[in-house]
Amino acid sequence: METQTLTPNRASCPVERTLEVIGGRWKVLILRELFGGVKRFGQLHRALNGITQKMLTQQLREMESDGIVHREMYLQVPPKVEYSLTALGESLKPIIEAMHEWGIRHLDRENPN
Repeated sequence: METQTLTPNRASCPVERTLEVIGGRWKVLILRELFGGVKRFGQLHRALNGITQKMLTQQLREMESDGIVHREMYLQVPPKVEYSLTALGESLKPIIEAMHEWGIRHLDRENPN
């Protein structure tokens, strides 16, 4: 078995680490939007019904810090910022798709009509 070096504030379990990166109410939904391509902040905000600007900013910063989102800032007036997925972020697509398929099967089981 491989020995892992523990970093403070980092999960030692790979599944726990994955949940740290994509867990919570909004991150998976942000990923869903970014799987469709580059988005500006306003586009993400409009697409995510119920998220506040503060929460969206916080979630995007965390995702950028974790290396799954890239933030591109253009120096112009008004300022333009675009968000996209990094290669690491794109690698989450099969995981999110599997979650989607599981959710469909689970919903069908709850609502057999």
